[in-house]
Amino acid sequence: MEKIRRIFLVLAASFLLFLPACGGGKGGVKKEEVYDSERYLQRADTLIADKEYDEARKVLLEVKNRDVTKQYAPLAQLKIAESYIRDADLEPGIEEYRKFLDQYPTNQNASYAQYQIAMAYFSQIESSDRGLGAARKALQEFIRLKELFPRNPYREVVELRIEKCRNVIADGEFLVGEYYYKKESYTAAVLRLENLLRQFPDYRRADEALLLLGKAYKALKKNDKAKEAFGKLIEKYPSSKLVSEARKRL
Repeated sequence: MEKIRRIFLVLAASFLLFLPACGGGKGGVKKEEVYDSERYLQRADTLIADKEYDEARKVLLEVKNRDVTKQYAPLAQLKIAESYIRDADLEPGIEEYRKFLDQYPTNQNASYAQYQIAMAYFSQIESSDRGLGAARKALQEFIRLKELFPRNPYREVVELRIEKCRNVIADGEFLVGEYYYKKESYTAAVLRLENLLRQFPDYRRADEALLLLGKAYKALKKNDKAKEAFGKLIEKYPSSKLVSEARKRL
């Protein structure tokens, strides 16, 4: 009986020694990590910096889902949008910024989200295949920024961006009008040029647009309209090098 008791004590001691090994070694069961919003956001920042965008978004979605205080969820949503923009995946990024504005319209970062939407389109202006369309969308979003957030901190730079967008759009309209004129599609040219001058009365190449408009009207034998266009060029832009040609055509 004494022998059996000793064997039992030895087995019990061995079992107690084995317990710590189960929890600490590589093969042991890992203790569940304690959730901390700030630490998760920092991890997401590191992943984004390392261009691990998909992994970063998983972490950020967890923040959104587990943040019962709603203090960190808006920031996580912003970072999700940023991750797409940083990955040059602009359309999903724009949609995520719009989602932020829908979910947190009064958040202190709302004007920032709207500005980033406009800038995502603005960054595409130099693209040869989508520059004109991007300029139109960027202009629309910059104007929306001014209307929704008149005291936004980007006011000065936004005015410069708007001016560039307007110039790009106006240049595009002029080129189309010129194209139609060269193709002898004079009615189409007139429509484009009239629209250009109506939308952008301060267009930097307005004198050229007026001269071309007058020539298109003349080709259509609408002499009164042609004289009106040439006369406006002479009156509004007396120092233009095109005034002499307009006088001859009058």
